[in-house]
Amino acid sequence: MKKEATKSGSLKQAAIVMSALAFGWLTIELAFKPWLDKARATLNKSDPNHDPDVDDNDNDNDVALPETKTDDQQRS
Repeated sequence: MKKEATKSGSLKQAAIVMSALAFGWLTIELAFKPWLDKARATLNKSDPNHDPDVDDNDNDNDVALPETKTDDQQRS
């Protein structure tokens, strides 16, 4: 009997924690919506091939990668 009460209490506690996390996430999303929308729009417009951590004038960090064959090329 005590085991059933413990299991029920654990489920109730897990449901409360999950609800609190969902409420917290929703609150943050709504509170920071303008900044999050702007950041997401900027990420969508950005060039995926450009690495902002690499200085364009510094050519010492350029690495030549070996050419790899695709699956179709390897089967031929």
